[in-house]
Amino acid sequence: MKFRTLTCALLALAAVSALHAETADNVAQANQEYQAEHFPEAAALYQKAIDAGTRNAAVFYDLGNAWFRAGDAGQAILNYERALALRPQHPEARANLHVARDKARALELRPQWWDEFIARITPNQFSIAAASVFWVLAFAVAAWLFAPRRAPLLLALALLSALVLGSLVAGLYALETGNNGRDLAIVIAAKTEARVATADSAGSVLVLPPGSEIRILSTRGDWIYAALPNDLRGWLPALSAQRVRL
Repeated sequence: MKFRTLTCALLALAAVSALHAETADNVAQANQEYQAEHFPEAAALYQKAIDAGTRNAAVFYDLGNAWFRAGDAGQAILNYERALALRPQHPEARANLHVARDKARALELRPQWWDEFIARITPNQFSIAAASVFWVLAFAVAAWLFAPRRAPLLLALALLSALVLGSLVAGLYALETGNNGRDLAIVIAAKTEARVATADSAGSVLVLPPGSEIRILSTRGDWIYAALPNDLRGWLPALSAQRVRL
């Protein structure tokens, strides 16, 4: 039994090592294709590495550059956004995102007042901070309850921790449900029209250039209902946009 368990573990380790080697090869080949100015081929290899499990800001940034040089503004903006979702402090991705948006004349959602602040923090960072503060709160409450003398400092620490924890939870909720949250998507198809109903013949609400931001509100079959730039709402074909967060 022990031998069988050890064998399975070794096989699993070998499979993981082979996968890492394959994805590293894909990225290396993609870099070579990019240097040779074979941009669609480079994009395909970067995407292959991502599909195999490589999820870091650098690869999404490189994929965005490849698509931008290949002339696909929608895919370029989508992948710059994905890089920034993983690493908000990525100046090159942010600078290239602005260039790609200007070139494509992509439309953006109206920013909310808290977006600029919370967009600099990832959901994982919010979660780690909230978990840390929770344990400080738990310690302070336990120490205050079981201490021989209930020190005012412990009570103050508990109240402060509760206030910070509440703020972090509210910030995480705003991040997840706001314009930069899990429902943010980027239009990748050319000449996409948002419509008043789920039919190609329905009236047009807004023409969305590739790279435009939307926030998905619901889905119905092959259509998505979304919040649009200019404070509008409408239906789009589901294949015309992709979520930023995978």
